[in-house]
Amino acid sequence: MGMIVLELKKNEIYQAKVIDYTTEGSGVCKIDGAAVFVPSSAVGDEILVKILKTAKNYAYGKIEKLIVPSPDRICSDCQISQQCGGCSFRHINYKSELMFKQKRVSDALSRIGGIDTKKISNIRGSVSENRYRNKAQLPVTIDRDGKISVGFFAPRSHRVIPLNKCLLQSEIFDEAIKVFLEWANNTNIKPYDESTHTGVLRHLYLRYAEKTNELMVCIVANAKELRKEKQLVRMLSENIDCLKTVVLNTNTKKTNVITGTFCRTLYGDGYITDELCGLKFRISPLSFYQVNRDQAEILYNIASEFADLKPNETLVDLYCGTGTIGLSMAKKVRRLIGVEIIPEAIQDARKNALYNDINNAEFICADASSAAEKLETRGIQPDCVIVDPPRKGCDTNVRSGYTCKGYISF
Repeated sequence: MGMIVLELKKNEIYQAKVIDYTTEGSGVCKIDGAAVFVPSSAVGDEILVKILKTAKNYAYGKIEKLIVPSPDRICSDCQISQQCGGCSFRHINYKSELMFKQKRVSDALSRIGGIDTKKISNIRGSVSENRYRNKAQLPVTIDRDGKISVGFFAPRSHRVIPLNKCLLQSEIFDEAIKVFLEWANNTNIKPYDESTHTGVLRHLYLRYAEKTNELMVCIVANAKELRKEKQLVRMLSENIDCLKTVVLNTNTKKTNVITGTFCRTLYGDGYITDELCGLKFRISPLSFYQVNRDQAEILYNIASEFADLKPNETLVDLYCGTGTIGLSMAKKVRRLIGVEIIPEAIQDARKNALYNDINNAEFICADASSAAEKLETRGIQPDCVIVDPPRKGCDTNVRSGYTCKGYISF
């Protein structure tokens, strides 16, 4: 079979039908044998596509006209959903979104893992379709009117789309954004400019503990202190009843990484506390915590069922972070051993164990593969291993280092 010769021309308009989605959520059309990726389109749409960019055997386009809408299509309830990079499927119903995500997982497991997809359970949708996110990291910018604003980056760019609220995030964030912007504009502290490494305000970083109704407001700044810090604290505390803490995070590096390593508490204790699987967890600005608390609880309980843990067994939690997954199962086993390479996360995990009166947990600061050697030297053989690795996956020699009855992978 010869290579496709793409003859689509930029700015030309073609009629097509959307047949699939990319992993990023753009619709996929086939025009003259070539794939054309169209944001904000839905499978089943019949559209006129304007070609914006061409490559060797694919192209990018936009909807010029919607001829026949997909039966999955709905009206987006967010005015900026097509501009910002936060939502890919705001224009289709939730049932169809779940079906696509189920297909995506099944295809990956069958194609890459060689797994029989008939054994895959049906996807469980979120308990809440809106207002479920307990964390927001909003870059600070200057809007068209010259005022300080916050928002989300547009897709594949660092251009900020300003917003006052997001329907995926806790409603309390809307009020925090309002107060922060009032303070920032009155104080006239300049937003950070990553091209010149000047300015101060980098991100407004918000975290909310739903079960305990506690809010954290963290300002990420290109500075060690801010003008009128006390005024910000006063404005937040006077307007937000559930405010628990205000923190200044200093990030003076030329980097796309959002937070720096140094935090200074301006108000409260520097952390919030949430409840998950009957346990309490302290959450600081640098702590990892699932953004959808209710779904995390469902996920951890299902994992515990699959593990079928026994009171005499040893459970190893690799890439354990602050220990939430392993600690949620600790009372079902004789011993829990958590492994994490980040020292600060290990400290948090140990604190979380003490905080919940769990005395059968041990946490080792090491990478997953070297921890296997340490455990073997001590004569410890795990009965079950939980794996929640980073996006790149497990180290290649991790699986061979742990022999046990089963792995639970997240």
